[in-house]
Amino acid sequence: MEHAPARSRSRLVGQPLLYAITAFASLGVFLFGYDQGVMSGIITGPHFRKFFNNPGPIEVGTMVAVLEIGAFVTSIAAGQVGDKLGRRGTLFIGACVFGVGGAIQTFTPGYWIMVVGRIIAGFGVGLLSTIVPIYQSEISPPDHRGALACMEFTGNIFGYASSVWIDYFCSFIDSDLSWRIPLFIQCVIGLILAAGSLLMPESPRWLIDTDKDAEGMRVLVDLHGGDPNDIVAKAEFQEIKDRVIFERESGEGRSYGMMWRRYKRRVLLAMSSQAFAQLNGINVISYYAPRVFEEAGWIGRDAILMTGINGIIYILSTIPTWYLVDRWGRRFILLSGAVVMGIALTLTGWWMYVDVPETPRAVVICVIIFNAAFGYSWGPLPWLYPPEIMPLTIRAKGVSISTATNWAFNFIVGETTPYLQEQIKWRLYPMHGFYCACSFVLVYFLYPETRGVPLEEMDAVFGEEELEERLEEEESERASLVSRRSSRSRSGALARPEIRSRRTGFFDRLLGRSGYEPIRDGDE
Repeated sequence: MEHAPARSRSRLVGQPLLYAITAFASLGVFLFGYDQGVMSGIITGPHFRKFFNNPGPIEVGTMVAVLEIGAFVTSIAAGQVGDKLGRRGTLFIGACVFGVGGAIQTFTPGYWIMVVGRIIAGFGVGLLSTIVPIYQSEISPPDHRGALACMEFTGNIFGYASSVWIDYFCSFIDSDLSWRIPLFIQCVIGLILAAGSLLMPESPRWLIDTDKDAEGMRVLVDLHGGDPNDIVAKAEFQEIKDRVIFERESGEGRSYGMMWRRYKRRVLLAMSSQAFAQLNGINVISYYAPRVFEEAGWIGRDAILMTGINGIIYILSTIPTWYLVDRWGRRFILLSGAVVMGIALTLTGWWMYVDVPETPRAVVICVIIFNAAFGYSWGPLPWLYPPEIMPLTIRAKGVSISTATNWAFNFIVGETTPYLQEQIKWRLYPMHGFYCACSFVLVYFLYPETRGVPLEEMDAVFGEEELEERLEEEESERASLVSRRSSRSRSGALARPEIRSRRTGFFDRLLGRSGYEPIRDGDE
């Protein structure tokens, strides 16, 4: 192994480097948060409606939701792109494509050019929404991985809230600039992200996986404080390298077919987390909050103002999860969030049904509670969970499938919401409340806890280490070599405890306690 060069005084290292990477990567999720929210305020504006000849609900739904078609396409392709060009290169391309789409929307001469601009922006969003969570998970230490991913999600909600407030202030402009300026701002942010991505280090796991060992070690050294002799950085390098060698010599491919055969459970869990993030009703609010508030009795600019206030509380709700996700674990946060969201959506529908003078205020309160619960739970964790549970060889492909699921369901919800608001009215909200109940059941029975588990040891969480050992015993001489390398991999991590299964009772499952615990000295 080549040694990393001596620390440069001009480079960021350690935690400052980690937080700088998180801040810049958060611009990626800021962008697709901004793009999701920016349409909610401008579609109700008089100049926008006049320019597009008062579009009906299907036209509005298509204009809003067509972004998800582009995002769906490139989120699938991002698995291949991320493996070939690296995480940083994919981030750069996604930012550039997004900027082009934003420019087309800004200067659109009519409806169909706007739709094309939304699709192209969606191409950028698909790349960014897939690669940013992968990149963040691969540079984060296990005990801070959840917090850093949740900080990124706060960037997403900050983007959404910023777009709503920009829509509100621009609504006072008495011209088409009232909707063109909010669309133009996303181009500026895209250019900043593209420039920043050129300054960020590449993922050390991708570098080691592509045999750029010296560069991968250099990034790990920088992330651990800059000392080339740091024992933890060396141990982490060896653990990643041994895992890469083990997976190569096992003859395990990297195709989508192999991923589905070998890791079907993980893929389905990752897909379900993203599907229910949409079915639980968030984009009924994110895309159409002003329309929801208008339905409840807030009219015109007041509806956008209520949406902006909701956005501020939405941002604040994501902050406690920074602290709690690596302490309470993933399961408890998802379970508790599903309960509160389901109750809030059901009450939203009930208040609209009774239609009393208190309804407008009550609906605002229910929507704010729903948004806060989502921001604390089902907002950040479906972006954290999939890259955590996927092995390195197919992480980009697995996350691309889960992200594509997000955009597919995102499109369905975005396209159908205006129609359902007119056809089934208040019943729309209890319907999504029912999906919240379904997501509770799914997490309670099927989702393992991943808090604090190193990415290279995730096999143990899914009970796959024992299966690997049985297969190795039955294989030929080549598999014996793989087995020895695997054994070295487990002993090379020194500071990393092994994990084993333990039975969990009712309260363990409810509180999200891990079904796995370290093997202590003397246990073997």
